[in-house]
Amino acid sequence: MFGFSTLMIHTKLLDNKNEKNNLICSENLYKGACVKIKNSNKTFQVIGINIGKKICWVREWPFAFNSKRTFALEISQITLQIFCSNNSSD
Repeated sequence: MFGFSTLMIHTKLLDNKNEKNNLICSENLYKGACVKIKNSNKTFQVIGINIGKKICWVREWPFAFNSKRTFALEISQITLQIFCSNNSSD
């Protein structure tokens, strides 16, 4: 079981103020990461990344099985990388 301090380690503020920081963000971003994006209060999950073009593909999190909406997003639009909480139960 993860404790609060462990969850905080997985939370990282991504600073998008300049090109150098965007490159660092691209390297830290990974498939499966949950993120917050500019102009939205929702959480999204990264499902694909193209570092060369500085874009990723995301879907809303938690994933809704009846929705297949994914969209491309410039990596610079990501404001926060967070821990994905699993709210589903088996």
